[in-house]
Amino acid sequence: MCGIVGIIGNKNAGYKILQGLKDLEYRGYDSAGIATISKDELQIKKSVGKIAALEDAFLNAPLKGSIGIGHTRWATHGVPSINNAHPHVDCTGKIAVVHNGIIENFVSIRKLLIKEGHRFISESDTEVLAHLIEKFYNGNIERAVKEALMLVKGTYAIAVVCAQEPDKIIIARQQSPLVIGIIKKGSYIVASDVTPISKLTDRVIYISDNEMAILSSSGHHIVKISDLSRDVVKKIERIDWELEDSEKGRYKHFMLKEINEQPKIVKDIIFSHVIKKKGSVKFGGLESIWKNDEKDISGSTGIDYLLNASRIIIFGCGTSWHSGLIGEYAIENLAGLPVEVEYASEARYRNLCITKNDMVFAISQSGETADTLMAIKEAKRKGAVTFGLVNVVGSTIAREVSGGIYLHAGPEIGVASTKAFTGQVIILALMAFLLGRHKGAISLDKGKRIIKALEKIPEQMQNIINNDGPVKRLANRLAKYSNFLYLGRTYNFPVALEGALKLKEISYIHAEGYPAAEMKHGPIALIDKNMPVVVVATDTEDEIYEKIISNIREIKSRKGIVVAVASEGNKSIKDIVDETIYIPRTEDFLMPVLSVIPLQLLAYHIAVKKGCNVDKPRNLAKSVTVE
Repeated sequence: MCGIVGIIGNKNAGYKILQGLKDLEYRGYDSAGIATISKDELQIKKSVGKIAALEDAFLNAPLKGSIGIGHTRWATHGVPSINNAHPHVDCTGKIAVVHNGIIENFVSIRKLLIKEGHRFISESDTEVLAHLIEKFYNGNIERAVKEALMLVKGTYAIAVVCAQEPDKIIIARQQSPLVIGIIKKGSYIVASDVTPISKLTDRVIYISDNEMAILSSSGHHIVKISDLSRDVVKKIERIDWELEDSEKGRYKHFMLKEINEQPKIVKDIIFSHVIKKKGSVKFGGLESIWKNDEKDISGSTGIDYLLNASRIIIFGCGTSWHSGLIGEYAIENLAGLPVEVEYASEARYRNLCITKNDMVFAISQSGETADTLMAIKEAKRKGAVTFGLVNVVGSTIAREVSGGIYLHAGPEIGVASTKAFTGQVIILALMAFLLGRHKGAISLDKGKRIIKALEKIPEQMQNIINNDGPVKRLANRLAKYSNFLYLGRTYNFPVALEGALKLKEISYIHAEGYPAAEMKHGPIALIDKNMPVVVVATDTEDEIYEKIISNIREIKSRKGIVVAVASEGNKSIKDIVDETIYIPRTEDFLMPVLSVIPLQLLAYHIAVKKGCNVDKPRNLAKSVTVE
């Protein structure tokens, strides 16, 4: 949520910032603005709504200058308006600030500044930063920024320019992502993530908490916010995905493109980690030697800690929480290890009983999810070994944990996660397989059988995607309904949750996912002829399957509309449901990567039918970096 772009060393800085902000639209926003410096004066343009309005204003009267900052705002303090949009300026009109995050003590600071004569024009917490910097400015902008930040409480990624020092951008961060792209010496782009950076350079520096960078025509200088005399040496890293990855290409929407990318991503993950001869898998992020901030674990591997941990605790939010649930079922079933899955947003405020004998997983597509990051920090404080499963290389969670695995799924632009979910699920499935082999619960022969099943998965996924005509026709029929229920048992329960989440995210239709057995404990009261119920019924065990069939009959006896996602070859289910979507069979713990695809496609086609903004649904942000 919210986006920052800054440019220095480009004569068309304003235009480049505008293009960068367009690349960040997927993060979610309600207003936008740009500030540049030309002839030692600030020039500012803002708009409410889509960036197209800002672009029109910009094209009518372009902002000049070779330095500037821009922002897309997602409202936290004050309604979307020109005054509340960033950049915010001080009383003199010489200092401009853009900010992601929340200043928790802005009310008290604002009162103090008003008493001192400062004039505020917005409801935003960010405006206090501009006035605080003005308060401390005496010709040295970085020192003024430092003094201002020492007074604020909260989270921030900021970029600051000052017309009296027109050759500098000052950036700083605390629990909100910020990346520097190095175009050449004296020419830089700054952004909230690498998406806009990738069009100009593949060389980046990831800024960490309590760090400030001074960017100028003479180069870059990174220091500690708390002590500007403490230089910080940062590694220059390479962006590991191509520019085309962040473009739609032949697809109408990013979400559809990302659904179609899933077979290749899963194939790459399987190919990277499967060891056919040993009937097992390998994860370098687990087997490497690493050291935790809290205790020395050098010489031990992640596998050792997993096998000997009192329990595995998984933190996640939204879709990542759903993938964690599937991981819980797989690890418990295949390896017999105890697993708990926690909403990170709740866990961080509970006195969660974490010990040094626990191993804690953080799952996050962006690697910047604020609640998950704080939960991991709390787990580290209590001495637990931490492990990350993220998609974005160099992200904060990736740097915070003791070890981890990258999805390498490429940028996920659609707000509703698809390919990150299947990437997370397949890695967790492989991890469960690995642990089962190490525990002796999976024999070599069974391991080789599982690998054969794994090798078929990408083709099976592709077949589901290629044959989505029935799903599209079904979507046209169901788009008129206002409420949906999704049901599943065992591995298919989290899939039902994910299917319901996808539908509500992008079509704005109310949908709920439940374990099928829980239907009788309340939701059954909602079922009538206007309630479509999607039942994920791929189970093959007789007892479980018979219970699912019993649930379906209960729905039908109340005139509910039943859509079944069933395994190929199951002809009998067609006689008792209204519509059937068939998918191939595989090992039970691998079924979620297949059964979720028709649910993703159903949500997509319903949203398109309703005319919704599929890639940028209202009120949602791709990366939730504030609470």
